[in-house]
Amino acid sequence: MPTCEPLTRPAARPWRAWWLLLWVLLGGSSGCATNPVSGQSDFVMMSEAEEVAIGRQYHPRILKEYGYYDNEALQEYVQQVGGKVAAMSHRPGLVYRFTVVDSPTINAFALPGGYIYITRGLLAYLDSEAELAAVLGHEIGHVTARHAVRQQSAAQAAGIGYTVAQILLPELRSSAAQDMFNILAQATLSGYGREQELESDRLGAEYLARSGYPPQAMLDVLRVLKAQEEYGRQLAQAEGRDPGSVGGYHGLFASHPDNDTRLKEVVNEALPLYVDRPAADRGVESFLKQIDGLVYGDSPEQGVRRQNRFYHARMGIAVEFPTGWEVQNLADRVVAVAPSGEATQVMTVQDLNRAMPPEQFIAERLRLQLSDVQPLAVEPLQGVTGRTVVSTRQGKRPARVSVIYKGPQAFILLGTSRELADFELYDGKLQQSAASFHALTPDERALAQALRIRLIRADDGTRYATLAQQSILPGLKEAQLRLLNQHYPAGEPRTGQMLKVVK
Repeated sequence: MPTCEPLTRPAARPWRAWWLLLWVLLGGSSGCATNPVSGQSDFVMMSEAEEVAIGRQYHPRILKEYGYYDNEALQEYVQQVGGKVAAMSHRPGLVYRFTVVDSPTINAFALPGGYIYITRGLLAYLDSEAELAAVLGHEIGHVTARHAVRQQSAAQAAGIGYTVAQILLPELRSSAAQDMFNILAQATLSGYGREQELESDRLGAEYLARSGYPPQAMLDVLRVLKAQEEYGRQLAQAEGRDPGSVGGYHGLFASHPDNDTRLKEVVNEALPLYVDRPAADRGVESFLKQIDGLVYGDSPEQGVRRQNRFYHARMGIAVEFPTGWEVQNLADRVVAVAPSGEATQVMTVQDLNRAMPPEQFIAERLRLQLSDVQPLAVEPLQGVTGRTVVSTRQGKRPARVSVIYKGPQAFILLGTSRELADFELYDGKLQQSAASFHALTPDERALAQALRIRLIRADDGTRYATLAQQSILPGLKEAQLRLLNQHYPAGEPRTGQMLKVVK
């Protein structure tokens, strides 16, 4: 492990001369820095200015990947709550930027330098301003303790030979920059080690208490995320998927069991900082009013799923995937997966740059060789479908590729099976999906619009079973409504409680 002692003049040994060269090459980018939280020296290979520059550089990439949630009132509210907590942190001099991203996933994460993100998907399941502050406080803890910087420095030090090579060989620099981004992405999006997550919990609880929020809100968020995990397993079982594949939020959720004694201890450590202050309102109704109208599930900007159907209003298209397949709506593609995982179909889109028949597009742009080519009956659109061969991890596999032109864009549906022998079982379904592609009809326009959270006030007779019967939610309606209102798995509304429903 690197130490932080002053560098002494090296003896005339080749390996020490090498380390001197390395130290000169890396100069001001590496060495020791005082940890803002512990006050002790950390070995880091990034100054604070470089840390901020990385956050500034990759902020646009995050927005491109996830999308900026277009609700300025909500964005300002989250910035206000986050700023209040960050002002009590160990690095109050940073300019923190809190952004709601347009993703239905359940997550929050931070880039170095004070760039912090929360998905609208996670906002939908929180129930108070204190819980929002707890999520943001946890991510502020990652920034103040420089967790991403420390992980990047450790990884860079481990591969230091390559670092020197990239300095001496300019052609390696672009790939090295991508390597750095990959390291940061793994840390910020997928989580840190258990000890660093626990440190962020401790710091988050302290910052909450100092800013007037109850630190126990950290535990409330944990219960929300654990309920998400349990619901994910229930949904997977209902859909015939592997419950063990369910993932979730990288932070508290990933690192703590329900009865985690250490987490409770670090939260309780912050209580003395809070009890000396006047009792703060948890901000339940003020928070709920802020998320009234929040998009729930898919965004119209990225297309909307309705069970096995997909609608995109801006592109003006609709397609039906095989019944019972799980449809995943990702930033750059739509993926449909058979219940057993034995087959997949992926839809992507590319711009057309010059006129050519769809067969020529497949050959020149996709570089695939077709056999058994047939026109697609998608009037008035132009399309073809045929068989091809693709390379997979298991080797060469037969596949079905279909291309449909709509305006200046080419929509591509590519499907294959995991096992060679299974392709014939699924090829008919892949052809049916391609043939279902069509321009969005006037009646389908409503289906391409977003579901939104709305608020109602519960009375004596309000029950989730009744609300579920009236709901347009897909799938396990009653379970989703309980999850939204923190009554999962079997709770019922309280009289007078403000409830979230989806309309």
